[in-house]
Amino acid sequence: MPDLAYLSVKDVYRAFDRDGEDMPAIQDVSFDVRRGAFVSILGPSGCGKSTLFNIIAGLLSPGCGDVTIDGASVVNRPGQVGYMLQKDLLLPWRTIEDNIILGQTLRGVKRKDALALAQPLIERCGLDGFQRSRPHHLSGGMRQRAALLRTLLTSKEVLLLDEPFGALDAITRLQLQLLLTDIWQEMRKTVLFVTHDVDEALLLSDEILLLTARPGRVLKRYQVDMPRPRLPSMLADPPIAAMKADMMKLLWKEVHGHEIQR
Repeated sequence: MPDLAYLSVKDVYRAFDRDGEDMPAIQDVSFDVRRGAFVSILGPSGCGKSTLFNIIAGLLSPGCGDVTIDGASVVNRPGQVGYMLQKDLLLPWRTIEDNIILGQTLRGVKRKDALALAQPLIERCGLDGFQRSRPHHLSGGMRQRAALLRTLLTSKEVLLLDEPFGALDAITRLQLQLLLTDIWQEMRKTVLFVTHDVDEALLLSDEILLLTARPGRVLKRYQVDMPRPRLPSMLADPPIAAMKADMMKLLWKEVHGHEIQR
């Protein structure tokens, strides 16, 4: 299958019952993602981004449609992707290093070998010296670093990151954004990244999918042609600033039902 359709979402629809009536969360969602791409999904609150992720992750059944990875359907097949949520979900009784290597040990990798693979990334993430601490001893930013490493070190080629930095302060968030892109460029996993932050989407992504208000549909797709490595100052470049303005205009209209009045 060509790389353009490594991950393929086709005509996906999902509704939820509300007072005996179906309320669509997402409708007619279709897109393809090439192998190794970093694609952000951006849209108004409640537009079905997390619903879409749960379907791709095999945790939720679509009402109709299909999701394939490398040509094979992953509908109702959990465990085919790596999945990171906004909350770190670290196991409180395990040390940081044992949380980080959890995915590897669950698939049978010896602990010593898993730690040897993880150690260079632990050092790069500023967690060296904290490996044997329990999660409650660490700051929120450090816990997110550990959760990010746990996700990156899975054997899965597709990673779903659902607002993983949304609860962090601005400086910690920027640090983790740059760390993520550095490690992603080395590993070349295929990443879908949910965010509400236009600047974050532009800084991280090869492409951005803009969704409508509920029920979520793909409203527009943007190619982000910025060289890597990227710096926040690049967001001021005229083509990128114009792209941001277009996204903000469309998002405003989706939320408020009319264009921005000047």
